[in-house]
Amino acid sequence: MTYVLEANSSFKNDTDLEFTDISTERWREYRFAGGDVIRIEQPLKLNVSASHGHRIFDAHGLSHYIPWGWIHLVWETKEGAPNFVR
Repeated sequence: MTYVLEANSSFKNDTDLEFTDISTERWREYRFAGGDVIRIEQPLKLNVSASHGHRIFDAHGLSHYIPWGWIHLVWETKEGAPNFVR
């Protein structure tokens, strides 16, 4: 089984933040106590901040910032891909 490791080559990081490859995920959802859900399709890169939240870059070239406070995080991996990479 093969899958695209970097579907969008436009990712540019001009910070000292380190990003993990999460391109094995089909999507991920952050669920908050009030019932709000944020779903990100085709996430590629993830930075986890110890005090602030998650920064995610997706295959559509969009950058997302998810602040701490969610009560559940769920994702689906691509077929044959590892369930956990970080």
